[in-house]
Amino acid sequence: MLQLHRLVARTLGPTVSRTRYSTTTIPKPVIAKNKKSNDEITKKSEERPPIKRPMIAALFKSLQTINENDDVLPDAKPKTSKSSVIDERILSATNVTELLSVAESNPGMTRKQSLKIVSILAEWSSINRAKLSDFENDARFIKLCRQLGRPVAKINGETVQNNSKLSAFQTDDLNTVIDIAGGDEAAKLIASISVSQMIRVMSALAAKKRRSTPLLRSLAFHISSSSECLNLKECADLLYSMAVLSFPDSVLIARVSMDIQTGLAKNIDKPAVVGSIITSLGLLKFLNLDVLENLTDWIVKHRDICRPHDISSLFMTLATLNYRTNKSDELKSQLVASLREEDFPKSSEWLNHVWSLVLLDFAETKHFESVLRKEFIETLVFERKSDLLPTMKLKLLNINAAAKCLNPPYAGPTLAENSGIFSVPLTLSKSKTTLLDGLMDTLKHLFSASNLIRTQHDTRMGFVIDAECVLDSKGNPLPVDQEHKNSTRVAMMIRDFHDLCQGVHQHLSGPAALSHKLLEQAGYKVVMIPYNECSTSDKMIKRVQYLQDKLKRITSKKD
Repeated sequence: MLQLHRLVARTLGPTVSRTRYSTTTIPKPVIAKNKKSNDEITKKSEERPPIKRPMIAALFKSLQTINENDDVLPDAKPKTSKSSVIDERILSATNVTELLSVAESNPGMTRKQSLKIVSILAEWSSINRAKLSDFENDARFIKLCRQLGRPVAKINGETVQNNSKLSAFQTDDLNTVIDIAGGDEAAKLIASISVSQMIRVMSALAAKKRRSTPLLRSLAFHISSSSECLNLKECADLLYSMAVLSFPDSVLIARVSMDIQTGLAKNIDKPAVVGSIITSLGLLKFLNLDVLENLTDWIVKHRDICRPHDISSLFMTLATLNYRTNKSDELKSQLVASLREEDFPKSSEWLNHVWSLVLLDFAETKHFESVLRKEFIETLVFERKSDLLPTMKLKLLNINAAAKCLNPPYAGPTLAENSGIFSVPLTLSKSKTTLLDGLMDTLKHLFSASNLIRTQHDTRMGFVIDAECVLDSKGNPLPVDQEHKNSTRVAMMIRDFHDLCQGVHQHLSGPAALSHKLLEQAGYKVVMIPYNECSTSDKMIKRVQYLQDKLKRITSKKD
């Protein structure tokens, strides 16, 4: 099956010209007749990595969803009795030779029939009924693949679309070719479809969680370059797709952001699409001040028609982005009080909401009490039917620490010291591990003894301290596992790409800012080490000097 993916991929598509942001298409005329030998074609074909996606289901899905009376393409004749005979011959073929002879003797076949032949060959190959070598160099098979890769016909620059059925067929056909071909080949087809179809393709990639970088870059480039204004639904679909695929293309997001502001002014009765946009911006950690202010204004103005989920998504995104809007007072006085635990169908959703209020400093005593009481935690476990997820435990630990450190008058329930919630595995990303290893190497040049430094210290507040040390008034290190008078306890926190918001205004995300605040409340002096200030590629002497300067500023401030 994977071999067939690669084979079809090698036979498709025009030449590609790469730019900084995408893969653009240089149109190439369709060759009616292949004059080169099969050996020459095979020799010149480039090997593409296989796409690990099952294509049989996609192929038959396209075939099953097309109305046989409405699927005639511009380059195909209406279905006749001859066409029915072709269909019967395709279905009755028992070997590769019989199947490909149908294509050879009927050059005017529809795309649907070509698609059916390729799908049957794919199925036979997957069940070892036929070998790939039986047809991989066959000119008839190559011609079928080229027919499937042919762009949609255009007249005066406009895509030909006879009716909605034909439009749906063209999109399904493109999706099928994308499933068959490699990412590079699929990217070549993007310029031949409309912007709305590009968005549908990107949504399909998100649904399949298929992150093909060449294809995504091509989509992002062509959508960003289009002068067509996107509606709110299209903006929401694009942002969600980028979030699911972890593809935060800054140019495309900037383009979508402009259209969002245009669409918001016209939207008076569709809170769901606004909530979707807000949620996706939070997932992308993309901070655009104008967009966030406009979204906040819309929610406040239309709060009567907004669902609890829509309002909660605003709090969650603002908390994630660590952003205080100009309407913070209105949010706290009007919207916070409007949401109750009963408005959320799942306890985990209420937990997320309270956590966002804690990050925004909007949480009240009743919010802390509602999630830290024993009955609520038991409900969480019951709904899960198993142990709580690590993310749930971390949020409970954040809220528990905030109740103790950030809200001194609080006298409600807290987590028991022996609670299993404190037992949560704290895993590091690959990038964070690399940065931490670099920090450890640097600290070895600053501290001569191992008892002067402690790494990966669990604070029991929902995060760890990357490196901890104790300094006297002159900046000399002291044993970290002992208490010392007139000393300063320092917490060094590495901040990688995921700890910062993206966009023009880059600053700490909400969870990172909360950990900073909790550490200061616990008596630590926090030294933040951003990934873009102290790189592992820097020379050791530069890294040592960087940390020395950071630690000196800590002790000098105390003086």
